[in-house]
Amino acid sequence: MFPQSAYAAAPSPCFVLEEPLLRENLALIDSVQKAAGAQIILALKGFSMFSAFPVVKEYLSGATASSLNEIRLINDFLGYKAHTYIPAYLPHEFQEVMERSSHITFNSLGQWEQFREKVFAYNEAHPEARISCGIRVNPQYSEVETDMYNPCVPGSRLGVTRDKLGNSLPEGIEGIHFHTLCENDSHTLGRTLNALEERFGDLLHRAKWLNMGGGHLMTREGYDIPFLIELITTIREKYGVHVILEPGSAVAWRTGVLVSTVLDVLDSQGIQVAILDTSFAAHMPDTLEMPYKPVIRGAHQQPVAGLPTYRLGGMTCLAGDFMGDYSFDQPLKPGDRVIFEDMIHYTMVKTTTFNGVNLPSIGILNQEGTFRLVKSFGYESFKDRLS
Repeated sequence: MFPQSAYAAAPSPCFVLEEPLLRENLALIDSVQKAAGAQIILALKGFSMFSAFPVVKEYLSGATASSLNEIRLINDFLGYKAHTYIPAYLPHEFQEVMERSSHITFNSLGQWEQFREKVFAYNEAHPEARISCGIRVNPQYSEVETDMYNPCVPGSRLGVTRDKLGNSLPEGIEGIHFHTLCENDSHTLGRTLNALEERFGDLLHRAKWLNMGGGHLMTREGYDIPFLIELITTIREKYGVHVILEPGSAVAWRTGVLVSTVLDVLDSQGIQVAILDTSFAAHMPDTLEMPYKPVIRGAHQQPVAGLPTYRLGGMTCLAGDFMGDYSFDQPLKPGDRVIFEDMIHYTMVKTTTFNGVNLPSIGILNQEGTFRLVKSFGYESFKDRLS
């Protein structure tokens, strides 16, 4: 982590990626895939900062997409064909999806029935670029506590339950895909694999590959990496499958910040409020969706008696665009910088221009700590989303 002075050259607001921290995460992930004999690929849904893809490519050999736009980004900036999973494919896009993908996972048997003849024809015509197809399954087991992020809730639209499959995989399906984790540890994965084997073990013997999806937060402190390697190795050898993991958060976990600036400080019925030049709703929506309270560098995350304490508000007109309360060692004043930690994964990919608020700029601190502004946004970014 660079000192706060390293961000002085960054505009405000600005997402700032620290390249050395990204490399640390990627090196750890690479060590896991080598030790376990698995393939770990980047999930763009969590981290799509393509200006950092040259670094990612040094460590990972693939990436996964959940839309045609993500597929194109993978092709254009990583140079890979995508591992693709989309809950429902658009017929007019499917030809291009095939041309740009090495693996395609289908969410339902109905989707496979709809598109399988096109896949068969494509593979016959392009044997050198053959697509391997899989089916997403729902093992009906998940330890994700927030329903919004739990793909195994009753009535989930994500994946096929065991009762929908017969005694063999559908003709043409070579892989099994599940994704039931969300920033979980390897012991949660172990219990999930028990549920998967209980319901789908016979079909795993017939599969060529097993995609364990994302949510494997192996770069978080305290994560049991040896157990993860043991799990992957055991299931790979037991079923003779190629194992794929596709984390998003783990790649960009704690690799950068969101720099913001105090615009105003006011008293609201006895509560001190600091309004920032950023927005929780537009720039950090996960903090309200999950919800969670982001860490602020140099601040006390809970109120401390006797210290200046503030409710932090975003600059949109949304009444709920605030986060509180934080204490600081010194009073806040307009012009002070506030730095939100761990704001690279699931942040840039979710930002909006609600209320016409500008998107934060994007920058990188390189290995030497030199700041490079990658991109800034303005009126055109807002206008181009509308008509």
